[in-house]
Amino acid sequence: MKLHNYLAMSILALSLASCQKDEGTTEDTVKLDLALEQVLKDASGGTGKSHFVLPYSNEYDKIPQDPKNPITQAKIDLGALLFHETGIGLSPKHASNMGNYSCASCHFASAGFQAGTHQGIADGGMGFGINGEGRIANPEYDVTELDVQPVRSPSALNIAYQEAILWNGQFGAVGVNEGTEAGWTVGTPKAKNYLGYHGTETQAIAAQDVHRLKMNQDICVDLNYKAMYDKAFPDVDPGVRYGQENTGLAIAAYERIILANQAPFQQWLRGKEDAMSDQEKRGAILFFGKAECASCHNGPSLANMEFHAIGMKDLFESTDITYGANSESCENKGRWCFTKNDADMFKFKVPQLYNLADSPFYGHGASFRNIRDVVAYKNKGTKENINVPDDRLSEYFKPLSLTEQEIDDISAFIEISLRDPNLLRYQPLSIRSGNCFPNNDAQSKIDLGCN
Repeated sequence: MKLHNYLAMSILALSLASCQKDEGTTEDTVKLDLALEQVLKDASGGTGKSHFVLPYSNEYDKIPQDPKNPITQAKIDLGALLFHETGIGLSPKHASNMGNYSCASCHFASAGFQAGTHQGIADGGMGFGINGEGRIANPEYDVTELDVQPVRSPSALNIAYQEAILWNGQFGAVGVNEGTEAGWTVGTPKAKNYLGYHGTETQAIAAQDVHRLKMNQDICVDLNYKAMYDKAFPDVDPGVRYGQENTGLAIAAYERIILANQAPFQQWLRGKEDAMSDQEKRGAILFFGKAECASCHNGPSLANMEFHAIGMKDLFESTDITYGANSESCENKGRWCFTKNDADMFKFKVPQLYNLADSPFYGHGASFRNIRDVVAYKNKGTKENINVPDDRLSEYFKPLSLTEQEIDDISAFIEISLRDPNLLRYQPLSIRSGNCFPNNDAQSKIDLGCN
């Protein structure tokens, strides 16, 4: 299988995004381009535009990867199917939900590889709606049986640039997690860190137990994946070739090539000067300059591997129906929940910023519902979560003195320039089980128009 673009609408959207957007004079636009180039040079320590370029998805040598899991086309092809394969959802709490959920239940392309709602539900969920917003709890399930997390589902987009995964960064044995072995509790998913992989690989391996997925040789043969595993892992002992570890490695290889490299900002970086409107360029100049957003949101994915407390509310405080989250949830304490280091209290990982408009839920607690409100919150520099002490707040969370117009301009940059309109190119046409995806329950089939 090869990954390609499946919907004509995606092609149309991409062409529209690439059209001339100039709203001022040529002279004004040239000045904006020059000013943007300068702030990018300053924000990158002198490197300039190339510092922010995402590689194309077939430029494997340019994509960050785990040396223990080099990216190959065979792994990508297998991982793309397994990521969406509802047929491996074989450990549900109720037999009636067998084969009805997948990794993509909470991380699908049209939502920017996030969930389309404030709280993702895999096993125990039903329905899809138009873009994931219609997923609700199956009444057959007790609340305690639902596969949910007490924080918002993070994006899998541009995940190659994260060496530690999740809001608290608990998955990954290298980089910022070196020296955190005390938190790799045996008998918990975090023990998978002992395998020595980077975060993307570790999470993809551990997630199979967490999210009630199952793969072994019998399942592999039954779903017709054996030949793909043989091609992807020819040097691995057949006795373990079709198990959890290689399943995770294939999924991770696929996740690493899910890059928002067709976003207008990426096109502009590569030389297409009319890919962004003048307003978006003004917003970018502010983003990388006066607003100091690049202090944390830097590099190709506009993120970093730091953790900061910016006082956003927790998921249990949501006005929407939420499961398994409450005021006592350890996850409310951010990275401290993993490291138990007092300095990490209330700190959450800096998120990547591409395709945020595809799933309008922001912050670890989904407490914001549009991008402009997030920018305004950062501009005001006043916490909304009373449980976070002032002395715990990040030094970067401070009043920015932006005008209303400047907030609008930055919002336009994030909403439009950082949105890749063609992420469906990463989604397969079908999966080997023949099931529907990202969900296969009766209501989801109706919502998805899938038989």
